[in-house]
Amino acid sequence: MPVLCLPGLSRNIRDFNDIAEFLQLRGHHVIALDYRGRGMSEWDPDWRNYDLTIEGKDIDAAIAQLGLQRFAVLGTSRGGLHALAMAGRYPADRMAAVIFNDVGPHIEMRAIHRIAATLGHRMTHASLEDAAGSLQRRLGNQFPAFLPADWLKFAGQLASDEGGRVVMDYDPALAHQLASLDDAAPVADLWHLYEKLSDRPVLILHGEHSDLLSEETCRRMLDVHPNAQLKTIREQGHTPVLWERETQEDIARFLKGL
Repeated sequence: MPVLCLPGLSRNIRDFNDIAEFLQLRGHHVIALDYRGRGMSEWDPDWRNYDLTIEGKDIDAAIAQLGLQRFAVLGTSRGGLHALAMAGRYPADRMAAVIFNDVGPHIEMRAIHRIAATLGHRMTHASLEDAAGSLQRRLGNQFPAFLPADWLKFAGQLASDEGGRVVMDYDPALAHQLASLDDAAPVADLWHLYEKLSDRPVLILHGEHSDLLSEETCRRMLDVHPNAQLKTIREQGHTPVLWERETQEDIARFLKGL
């Protein structure tokens, strides 16, 4: 069963290094995509193209180019939103299952505002240690068990060395996508998309300290889906890093059952 990994809003394919290696050793073909403007993909000169619909067309083009006939999706945050949208484009005999990494049909706006407040800021750091310290100050409450080595590894997934500087691996213009958030606007209701997945298995990974995916949403996801499973990842928030063996084994076991 090939596994298509889709990253978060400002994240890149390095988030999947550990889980990809684990699954590849068990025979899975693992593909991870950098959206336009992130990781190794080129920046788009028009920031308006950092859009779920346009990114969805990019994903479809990649699936066609790779000749993926049947696959599972592992979607982290924004990647899970893409999986929801894909439910209407890919039937169960194509997209056989979805693993939601700390995201669901309802997201908490306080988390979106938190992300919006930092997106595009502090793009450059003097060193990887400096980047790791910045991440710890911002996210320490969501990952209370992280050791200094964990924060360094985390920083290495989000940033790259560019001529002696450590730079976050995304186009800072991506921040425009969240700059116009309106507190009075209703939260998008995506439950109708989630219901389209009722004919295929779903695994929900929930960070214990997540501020984006609530326990209430997790319960409803289980209630309305006949074949959904939930795993809460202790001592982690948004989004679980998928480094630890227990979570990796749970993902492999879920895929084996397809």
